[in-house]
Amino acid sequence: MFTVVSLTPAILFCVVTMLGWGSWANTQKLAGKTAWPFELYYWDYAIGVFLLSIILMFTLGSMGSTGMGAIENLRQASHAPVARAMFSGALFNLANILLVVAIDTAGMSVAFPVGIGLALVIGTVASYAQTPKGNPLLLFSGVALVVLAMVMSAVAYSKLPGAVGRGRIKGLFFSVIAGCLMGFFYPQLQSSISPDFNAAAIQSGYLTPYTALFFFSVGLLVSNIVLNTIFMKAGGKTYAQYFAGTTKVHSAGVLGGAIWMLALSLNIIASGVAGPGISYALGQGATLVAAIWGVVIWKEFRAAPKGTTPLIAVMFAGYALGLIVIGVATL
Repeated sequence: MFTVVSLTPAILFCVVTMLGWGSWANTQKLAGKTAWPFELYYWDYAIGVFLLSIILMFTLGSMGSTGMGAIENLRQASHAPVARAMFSGALFNLANILLVVAIDTAGMSVAFPVGIGLALVIGTVASYAQTPKGNPLLLFSGVALVVLAMVMSAVAYSKLPGAVGRGRIKGLFFSVIAGCLMGFFYPQLQSSISPDFNAAAIQSGYLTPYTALFFFSVGLLVSNIVLNTIFMKAGGKTYAQYFAGTTKVHSAGVLGGAIWMLALSLNIIASGVAGPGISYALGQGATLVAAIWGVVIWKEFRAAPKGTTPLIAVMFAGYALGLIVIGVATL
């Protein structure tokens, strides 16, 4: 299977993760959230995640002489690692659906910083505790700067006209719940993967990154049948509406899922060298990317009062400096 064995490509993979995780939600906007609500979009997103996991498992996961090929690994995998990988997919799915709801009501520049900011803190702490790697002082100092940026984002958001309305508060509430849940999916997924998957042999019973990601996507897709059906009924949406969608809107959702899954795959591969805590923390620099999309491209703060600009500037500075410090923690 394909792996990385040096720090430079591992950090590069984390940067690509940051870009992918911070940009995939734009496909929801491209699909048109008024004509194509998130409940329908999310089915295509889940399908995109699943399809890319299969492609990666039988390409990068089956090539080369390092580790173990996908088919062989599937045959020797124990039930516990498979169950953990599938549970991580279901856990992420619930968190991500709530995040999509938050994006739908509060906007990218708020839902991502708050939701993913919380996930960053929880996921980094849990991942580092599971596999201590890197300079802890620098790592958690970087995380603290990201938390500061997250707070500045929420304060700036509160200044928007109508920010205290029920719909806006609902978006923030879903962002917080999504972030708390999302912080635990990554350590759960990592626990299903062989501790040293860059070695010549995979520890018996454990999964390679590629087969773990496949089972993760299975857990996500299967849980979506229950979770998203509930959200569809609550929103008055039907499966007939989904199947009536155009190729354009379906393609946007599948693309969004594929982008997110590619980012996760590169992050997991990078974690073998950078360490899970640092790899996850760097990847969650997606908050900065999403904030740039929301502020610069989608103009989500165009109605904000003048005093909001310094808060947004501090938010961007906190994210940027925090990510630099986290990156230095690998050295």
